[in-house]
Amino acid sequence: MSLGRYYLRVYGALILVALGVTLVGAALVVTINGVREQAFLEHHPRPVLDWLAQHPRSVDPVNARVDSSRLRLLPRQAVSLNDVARERLEYGQVLAQRRGDAVYFYRLAPDAGVLELRAEDPYRHVAELAARTLVHVAERSRGSDPAAMGAALGVHATPLETPEQLPGPAALGRIANGGIVYHQPSPREPAHSYAALGDGTLVSIAHPSPFRYWSWPLALVLAGLVAAVLGAVVYYLLAGLHRRLRGIEGAVSRIARGELDARVSEEGDYMGRRLAGAFNRMAEHIQRLVSVQSEMIHGVSHELRTPVARIRFGVQMIEDCEDPEMLRSQLGAIDGDIQELDELIDEILTYARLEQGGPIMAVQRLDIADIVDQVIEEQQSIHPELRVESDIPEDSRTHAEADAEPRYIHRAIQNLVGNAARYASERVLVACHFDDQTMRIDVQDDGKGIPEEDWDKVFTAFARLDDSRTRSSGGYGLGLSIVRRILYWHGGQAFVGRSETLGGACFTLVWPRHQPRDQHEGSARTEDPS
Repeated sequence: MSLGRYYLRVYGALILVALGVTLVGAALVVTINGVREQAFLEHHPRPVLDWLAQHPRSVDPVNARVDSSRLRLLPRQAVSLNDVARERLEYGQVLAQRRGDAVYFYRLAPDAGVLELRAEDPYRHVAELAARTLVHVAERSRGSDPAAMGAALGVHATPLETPEQLPGPAALGRIANGGIVYHQPSPREPAHSYAALGDGTLVSIAHPSPFRYWSWPLALVLAGLVAAVLGAVVYYLLAGLHRRLRGIEGAVSRIARGELDARVSEEGDYMGRRLAGAFNRMAEHIQRLVSVQSEMIHGVSHELRTPVARIRFGVQMIEDCEDPEMLRSQLGAIDGDIQELDELIDEILTYARLEQGGPIMAVQRLDIADIVDQVIEEQQSIHPELRVESDIPEDSRTHAEADAEPRYIHRAIQNLVGNAARYASERVLVACHFDDQTMRIDVQDDGKGIPEEDWDKVFTAFARLDDSRTRSSGGYGLGLSIVRRILYWHGGQAFVGRSETLGGACFTLVWPRHQPRDQHEGSARTEDPS
């Protein structure tokens, strides 16, 4: 799975979660508001219906002031209700039921029947009923306090000092004709009714707030739902990452204790697999570096022992030597041993630089055929008794330019040709095969060759193979290891086999003709060879 597909899956999952939260939130809002609206419809008319239920004789006078089809006192048997609704009425509760566009409010009148109010607009009709009832009570009890009467009906009545406080000039005329002015600035704001009492006092009747679809408790419930879903999603994402990090933490602790083979599982989601894969590659690289370090310590101590012993022996001989000729011979031997140590140190430093972290690859566009010719000329002068020659077809010379680090690629070819010259009987052949994509160089000799069972370990550092690699032939067992690492840093490989042309060993170098752009900019490869 690519990184783009992974993010598409994550975004798709988040969209589905958002859609699910939206649907659940909408269903929750509808359900909660249904309960809230039902509670509002039953609570809002309760004060005025309670008063009318306690004063059943006032139903007809109040009914005369409103539409007769809205307020009715019905016999119990005329109302068809289920057992639960009838039981609620018996307990003195207000029952609100929707039938079509109308809402019916029932309130059981003591020793009478069922008080019914039909209201297409419940808030306005209940407000008008409360105002009409207040006017009726004021006519019955002249001189009573409007505020006390309003409190009994669930409204707040306040006398007006001047007619200018009415909402508009037409309101006074309607009130003078016995009407009631209903005024509500907006559906969300409380309504006010204006009327004239029996003694001519103008009153403003403030009604309770209407039902509001949105409220703070509902907003808090929705916010809690969103927070819970987001918390669950974040927990799910972080829980997987936490488990992965705990696994990596355990593997790190094991590596710190010396268990260098500790690895983490690469199962799970895309990012988890990438993280685990990167950690495992790092652990393998560390394990290989530690192994290389151990091999180097062992190999260096072994390789240094012989020349150091010879130098010590030569120094002891010089102390007791009186013959000038023998003295010069011992000094020459010591100088040769020092030269051998210098070459060994150079080999070790080169190998360490290639093995541990990688060199800075200053890749350039080079003519590989020219480098091959140069190496052959150098080795021919060193080994005049051999025929060191090249075989570069004309079509390969036309593709001889390739991306490579000049110093290292020269060193790789030189190591192979020099190695072949040490074990060849008469001839060394360097065959080149270049094309648009691949560079290949075969270095062959006519020596004894390398047994097939030793092919897997021939590139191992400090390895010396019986017969074909003896101490008398020279070398330190690092040359082929250096070749392998140089080819790795060029994105290629080194192989060993048998030469079908000369019968001896055949070492092959293969690498891509074009290197990544970051190689041209001098950066090194960071992956470990598989």
